[in-house]
Amino acid sequence: MNESLLIGSHVGMSGKEMFLGSVKEALSYDANTFMVYTGAPQNTRRKELADLRIDEAKALMAQQGITQFVVHAPYIINLANTVKPEIFSLAVDFLSLELSRTEAMGSHVLVLHPGSHVNAGAEKGIAKIIEGLNEVLSEQTDCFIALETMAGKGSEIGRTFEELARIYDGVHRNDRLRVCFDTCHTNDSGYDLVGDYDHVMEQFDRILGCGQIAVFHINDSKNPRSASKDRHENIGFGTIGFEALYRVVTDPNFTDIPKILETPYVALPGDNKRSLAPYRYEIAMLRSGSFDPQLIERIQAGA
Repeated sequence: MNESLLIGSHVGMSGKEMFLGSVKEALSYDANTFMVYTGAPQNTRRKELADLRIDEAKALMAQQGITQFVVHAPYIINLANTVKPEIFSLAVDFLSLELSRTEAMGSHVLVLHPGSHVNAGAEKGIAKIIEGLNEVLSEQTDCFIALETMAGKGSEIGRTFEELARIYDGVHRNDRLRVCFDTCHTNDSGYDLVGDYDHVMEQFDRILGCGQIAVFHINDSKNPRSASKDRHENIGFGTIGFEALYRVVTDPNFTDIPKILETPYVALPGDNKRSLAPYRYEIAMLRSGSFDPQLIERIQAGA
């Protein structure tokens, strides 16, 4: 059992306990790291920092030995939008707010989807992302923005390592940039994690540098490589498979990098209103290094 593996999942933040509840949820999965949104990922409504119970959450993390966690920016931030200036302005303003909230909560990594160019073309979209990041990042920024590798659906930017590198090249304070490496997205955008993992990482190292990876999203994929679909699957039940994902999470080059599960909840047979988090089971499976083909049934039986 690999107890030193730095692994967790995305967790919620709601109700009276807020961030304290996020830490408790992570601990219920036997996780030693986690990822959280500072509010609903689909909107800009946010509670005051004073209402998040940050000090209590930090105390519980310290007690339980959790030293790292990751914040994810909401999906509605689109720095690549060249069509509607008001959308770009909202993205810049809200990203600045999310950076300050991330720092106040005690994380140094804010994951960001680079954005979608809305059919204006990748060149224009990348230029707009650079413009936005140059507005947001400064010498005072005490947090990394981790640009996520994307699956390539629609007009997403970040489907190739080269696209992310072009963003780096244009950002003045690119020392404040990092990468979130999503296994499902990378597979769906065309990289062969299953058959040629070493070459994929050699490419990444040559183009961006493996030291730029600040977090991994560990997800299997419902789709074949190069499908450009972005549909996550439970660990070992997709086209990437357990062996390839286990190789990623145990790569000695990334021992100190958080690995975050975003796999689907498991539905209960005959009950459309309830589904169960798979994370405690998937974390245990990855720590043990042994794939359990009965995982879904075990999760359902544990309801």
